Amino acid sequence: MINIDKNQSVQITSSQIIKKPNQLQKGIVEVSHWSEEGENEVDASFMRQAMLLAEKAQAIGEVPVGAIIVVDSMIIGQGYNQSIALHDPSAHAEMLALREAAKNLENYRVLDATLYVTLEPCPMCAGALVHGRIKRVVFGAYDQKTGAAGTTMNIVQHDSLNHKMEVTGGCLQDACGAQISAFFKQRRKQKKG
Repeated sequence: MINIDKNQSVQITSSQIIKKPNQLQKGIVEVSHWSEEGENEVDASFMRQAMLLAEKAQAIGEVPVGAIIVVDSMIIGQGYNQSIALHDPSAHAEMLALREAAKNLENYRVLDATLYVTLEPCPMCAGALVHGRIKRVVFGAYDQKTGAAGTTMNIVQHDSLNHKMEVTGGCLQDACGAQISAFFKQRRKQKKG
């Protein structure tokens, strides 16, 4: 477990809020975009931990996505993609981290928690995060195909659902995106060879 000074404050300016219409939600979606200007080293530190988990996924041939869940500056759950290894389509990094966090808390509600994940959650994971009552999601790379935290849809802030969470996208975006891009580039190279 990692301890971070919980007295550190985080400032988000209005220029860091991305507002865009969303097809599944009436009104405006608010996703804070993380800035690399050193404003939030706490987020960057936890995202680096998630990236190390993503490396474990890549080492076993899985899409390199890692996730950790933090409450009161302590990691209470972690996971990395293992759908192929576990023969389980739900074994995404976020789902495994959420299961471990709930088990550690002995509660299916993971209140006051922040999820750090290297790729924007998909609809399945976003739905589970809503049910688990995660307070905040911080993701690295935006997912232009299935991102469900503001990119293609916004399940985590949907008006029809009984829980909404704060979203910060793009934390160490270049590094997280490069990790995933390199994996798929290598996979395409292997298929050609």
